[in-house]
Amino acid sequence: MMYLAAEEPQNPLLPVWPEVVIGLLCFAIIFFVFAKKLLPSINKVLDERHDKIVGGIEEAEAAQVEAQSVLEQYKAQLAEARHEAARLRSEAQEQGATLIAEMRAEGQRQREEIIAAGHAQIEADRKAAAQSLRQDVGQLATELAGKIVGESLEEHARQSRTIDRFLDGLDDATTKAEATR
Repeated sequence: MMYLAAEEPQNPLLPVWPEVVIGLLCFAIIFFVFAKKLLPSINKVLDERHDKIVGGIEEAEAAQVEAQSVLEQYKAQLAEARHEAARLRSEAQEQGATLIAEMRAEGQRQREEIIAAGHAQIEADRKAAAQSLRQDVGQLATELAGKIVGESLEEHARQSRTIDRFLDGLDDATTKAEATR
């Protein structure tokens, strides 16, 4: 190299050819080593990362699809449960209305029975009172008639006939009075 330096001054814009050749050889050796040793490892790591990313995306999509189907099932079950609750509520209202109607009918029937029993009791009491009154009035009428006539009307047959005539006359008078009203 000294020989070259002694000949003429070198132009800085023109490269020195032996240095260019040595540089190219070194670059080729380093490139070959990187291409054979380092590049496959880098590609392997990049492929693994790519596979993980793609697998993660696919898993995420699968999970999203599964979540969507679970959500749809949940919505369907919720809608079905709401429908069932509405049906049960409707049935309960119908049963309540039926039960209320039955209870009203039962209450009405019991009321009618109580009223009928009350009327029957009143009628029985009225008949018993009329019978008692008939006997008391008959006895008083017999005593009064005996005092007026001056003889005893103690005989039962006579007494019964007299009482019956008197009461029949009272009944007729009462009936005529009611008819004129």
